[in-house]
Amino acid sequence: EGLPELAYPFHDRDVVVTSCGRLCLHRKRINISLVLAGQKLGIKEVDEGIWLVSFMHYDLGYFDLEQKTLQPLDNPFGTRLSPIS
Repeated sequence: EGLPELAYPFHDRDVVVTSCGRLCLHRKRINISLVLAGQKLGIKEVDEGIWLVSFMHYDLGYFDLEQKTLQPLDNPFGTRLSPIS
């Protein structure tokens, strides 16, 4: 059935990632990821021209309008080592 309708009430705006993996903001194209094509993201301006990008309950990273590329945060799904018994 896919994902439920996503809403980001604590963000400045919702944006949909284009089929080529970008979002458009202030006439600039920001590279996000082709994996998220068609998905709605929440973005929030945290400083002058610096935006936080979130998907569902996860903060993915930041971008600025000059570099136009997402700078990812640490992977919340990263590998976890289990203790050896």
